[in-house]
Order: sequence, then C-alpha cells, then structure tokens
Amino acid sequence: MPNSSSVSEFLLLAFADTRELQLLHFGLFLGIYLAALLGNGLILTAVACDHRLHTPMYFFLLNLALLDLGCVSTTLPKAMANALWDTRAISYQGCAAPVFLFVFFIGAEYCFLTVMSYDRYVAICKPLHYGSLVSGRACGQMAAAAWGSGFLNAVLHTATTFSLPLCQGNAVALPQHCHSIATCVTMLFFCEIPQILKLSCSDAYLREAVALVCSVSLAFGCFVFIVFSYIQIFRAVLRMPSEQGRHKAFSTCLPHLAVVSLFISTGIFAYLKPPSISSPSMDLIVAVLYSVVPPALNPLIYSMRNQELRDAIRKLFGYMLLQNQ
Repeated sequence: MPNSSSVSEFLLLAFADTRELQLLHFGLFLGIYLAALLGNGLILTAVACDHRLHTPMYFFLLNLALLDLGCVSTTLPKAMANALWDTRAISYQGCAAPVFLFVFFIGAEYCFLTVMSYDRYVAICKPLHYGSLVSGRACGQMAAAAWGSGFLNAVLHTATTFSLPLCQGNAVALPQHCHSIATCVTMLFFCEIPQILKLSCSDAYLREAVALVCSVSLAFGCFVFIVFSYIQIFRAVLRMPSEQGRHKAFSTCLPHLAVVSLFISTGIFAYLKPPSISSPSMDLIVAVLYSVVPPALNPLIYSMRNQELRDAIRKLFGYMLLQNQ
C-alpha cells in the first residue's frame, strides 16, 4: 500500500453530539442488530432442521440469510461501540477489512438474488425440467459462482482503493490526538469506498475505471437477468387458468421481488442521488438505509407470505418450548 502513511486513521461521523442521543442511537442500533440476528438466525435454523425445506429455493434463502448476517455484523458493532464509548477513530487497517467484507457480502447477495430469480423462473415457467435444471449439483455450482463473484469483486475493489495514496483530509474539527488534517480524515458511520476515493491524491484513473466497469457490468447484467426472469414469470402466471395456481405462484415470487426491490432501490439512491441533496447528515442516513435496513427486513419479508417457512419456525419454537419444560 504505497504512501499509506499519509493517512494513519479515519474518523467515523458521529450520529449525535450529546451523550443522551448517543446512547439512544446505541439502543436503536442494538435493537436492529438483535432483530437481524434473530430473524436471519431463525431462517438458518428452520431451513437446516426441517427436512421439508431442503429444496433449492430454501437452500438459496439460507445463503442469503448468512450474507445478511455478515452485512450487519460488518457495520453495526463498530457503530454501536462508537456510540457507547463516544469514540470515532478507526485505524487504516481496521478500515480496509470492513470495506472488503462489506463489498464481498453485498456483491454475493446481489448474485444470490439473481440466482433466486432464475430458480423461480424455472419453477414456474419450466416446472417439468426443474429437477434437471436446478439439481443439487447445479445449486452447488450456482452458489459457488455467487460466493466467488462476490469475493473477486471485493478483492478487486479493496486492492484498487487501498493501493491509492490518500492525502486529502476534510476540514473538520480534529480531536487532540490528530495533529493534522492529513492524519485523520472523516468517513460515514462505516468505511465506504466512495468516501475513501475522495481522499485520493493520485491520478490512477485507469485502475479505478477498470474496477468500476467490472462492478457496473456485473450489477447491470444481474439486473437485466432479474428483470427478464420476472417478465417471463408474470407472463406465465397470468396465463394460468386456475386462480389458486396464480395465487400460489405469486406467493412464492413476491417476497423475493420485494427483497430485490428494496436492495436495488436503496443502493441506487445511495450512489445515484442528486448532488444537490447531498450532505453529511443525508449521506449518513442513506448509508444506514442501504447497509442496515435490507438485512434486517429480509427475514420479515420472506416469512410474511411464506407459509412453509412460518410453519417451520413455529415448529422450531414448539420444540424449544418442549425442551425447556
């Protein structure tokens, strides 16, 4: 990491200046974190323990829950610690690891959402070929491709970002241990690549462009595939003669479509919002919106319209109650 000594640590933006509001934010983040852990943990346990859920759709849902747990565990614990102990500093190395993990989890989750749209497309549009097109081996290959794509994307972006010399600090009121603006620079409530690139004093545009093109190509390709899959799904569902069949098909698709919409809309708003409405406070809120809200809400969205999953969770709770008696 050449010339990385120009920045020794970053400062994470505080949500509040008063101690009471800091503790309030700690309690809010703790509640969201525990809800995300509980919801995704229940999905993991229910899918793993109930043999009726050992199907491709729930296998992909299990992977999605793992990724959601990774996302919130990468961002929220540090935010809670900062609010509880009134700290803001994070080391240069301590910033690189969360950047890699967050990009990895987000990229892999997007790929899994794409794979899940393919699973729904085959189940509804080609039901007679479902066993061969989405076999156990095919599921394993698609899952490996999703995890691998997220990993390679994270390696590319992290290596590109943290190989750049960073020397442009923001004009902020520095704490006592920061002797110059070049020593401590401000981030949002967790380290983000766009914020780090703003601090670069290098002209390495080619490397940044290559990483951006690769990422945009992957994201756009997944988006087009998801849209195409759902166009075919809706056409097939609307041609079904049975109203009960249409209702069942929509029930299996709507949770996934809601999760995809939430994931994509928050990401688009975070990175493509007009500069006129950009401010530190707005950027902070948007960062929470796209990094914390989807992983916390996904279990609720999937369990609301999925009777099999709700039954498995109720069965799990019933077993736990019997064990405690």
